[in-house]
Amino acid sequence: MKKSNFNHNQNAEAATVTPADLVVLLKGLADENRLKIMRALVGTEKPVSRLVEELGISQPLVSHHLKELRRALLVSVERRGPFVYCRLADPRLAGLLAELSVLAGELLARRNSY
Repeated sequence: MKKSNFNHNQNAEAATVTPADLVVLLKGLADENRLKIMRALVGTEKPVSRLVEELGISQPLVSHHLKELRRALLVSVERRGPFVYCRLADPRLAGLLAELSVLAGELLARRNSY
């Protein structure tokens, strides 16, 4: 995939994020299939056809969720010949997914009721 000219480091200036901006990102994460897609893309890029095979989700459904993930700025997509390749938009998302999983596990372990 083509590399962005933007330098993703801690010293890079971040845009001011409003609660509404954060909701866009969180809505992108708030779906089981989208989380499965993002986890499948940690540390790699894959063609849509491989995501379909690995996740057992139909191609139209994978494409729909990729569209939503792109809208939320979580996934990058690039067409190369007849194939469409996907990857996480920022490698830091892998750490975010891992931290969310740990946090969810800890919170769920303390749950007494729904």
